[in-house]
Amino acid sequence: MRQGIIKYNNVRAGLLTEEDNGEYLFVYDENYVRTHPDQFITFQMPVSTGPYRSKRLFPFFDGLIPEGWLLNIAAESWKINKNDRMGLLLACCQNAIGAVSVHPVNTEADA
Repeated sequence: MRQGIIKYNNVRAGLLTEEDNGEYLFVYDENYVRTHPDQFITFQMPVSTGPYRSKRLFPFFDGLIPEGWLLNIAAESWKINKNDRMGLLLACCQNAIGAVSVHPVNTEADA
């Protein structure tokens, strides 16, 4: 199981989890739901207390991953398979262009 903290404008917005069965789960942070009820990450995932599940990485998060020659550089530099979308997301998207960033969960305290 791998997890990434999703931040929106440097505010913790939620937690993205790749489960051991290959499914993905996104849950908005409770505090974020209370304080930013109208600041959704994407139109397909409005702010909600309920989880979002998918058999594939959510298209919005997949869109944050570099493409083309930049993907080649990232995959070679971090020794990550180009098909390991969660691995690439966690490695490449901490300083993504735009409001959303993805930060690997390093300890139990982060989750």
